Amino acid sequence: MQSLRTPDDRFADLPNYPFSPNYVDIDDQDGGTHRVHYLDEGPADGPFVLCLHGEPSWSYLYRNMIPLLVDAGLRVIAPDLVGFGKSDKPSQKSDYTYARHVAWMQEAIIDHLDLTNATFFGQDWGGLVGLRLVAENPERFARVIIGNTGLPTGEHRPSDAFMRWQKYSQTTEVFDIGFLVNAASITELSADEIAAYDAPFPDDSYKAGARIFPSLVPTAPDDPAATANKAAWEVFRTWDKPFICCFSDSDPVTAGGEKPFLNLVPGAQGQSHVTIENAQHFFQEDAGPQLAQLIVDAVARG
Repeated sequence: MQSLRTPDDRFADLPNYPFSPNYVDIDDQDGGTHRVHYLDEGPADGPFVLCLHGEPSWSYLYRNMIPLLVDAGLRVIAPDLVGFGKSDKPSQKSDYTYARHVAWMQEAIIDHLDLTNATFFGQDWGGLVGLRLVAENPERFARVIIGNTGLPTGEHRPSDAFMRWQKYSQTTEVFDIGFLVNAASITELSADEIAAYDAPFPDDSYKAGARIFPSLVPTAPDDPAATANKAAWEVFRTWDKPFICCFSDSDPVTAGGEKPFLNLVPGAQGQSHVTIENAQHFFQEDAGPQLAQLIVDAVARG
């Protein structure tokens, strides 16, 4: 498995991203290694908050939330998934599977940092990967907060908007990362912010992970990830710790995605669920301070 590494100078002077990089090398099934980047901000003894980004963004997505969480005394861990951000990028689409993404984050973050009593926050593929991590390590997490995401098993057809997005990702000649993030946000990003989302991808050879991600979402019962996701759902059917949904009001891809969690997860009962208003798919761009306060309040409630 050949991996590409984005040159460091691509990340120089990014707007509102002053955070120090942290790296860990992880082993892969083929005997190789990948370097995974993560942010580790806040007091070393503060409560862990694990923030996972989705497709096709990277930890830059959390730049407006991290300072607010740190000011509240929380220790924020925001990794770049393999194939994104400052993490290494395997060069072939076939290098990426749902299971590998979960295993990569298990080794690089859960095991490496020995997360305990953690709060999980995830959106988009950050939720798909992170909910699996929570289900496979339930003793390490105190609460879950999710929005604009899901845990699909392939038994229910995704939204038409998602199916169009999946087809687009595989057929478009130009896969413009910054443009896509901006288009899925109500907030109009600056030219420098759009360029920051493009920074990890000097050319199309770096985008294999971003290109293939939509095709890894289980859309049929025989999908390779369906069995593991069903097992995760069995964990959440008995999950009695806080489980909070904060889906946005203007995301056509995940509209209504909170319903299975509200109906099936015991820990979702009686929680302060919120609809994030005037927010599209990347609600971290549209409502970062509101989301940060939601996390702070959830941790304070215990």
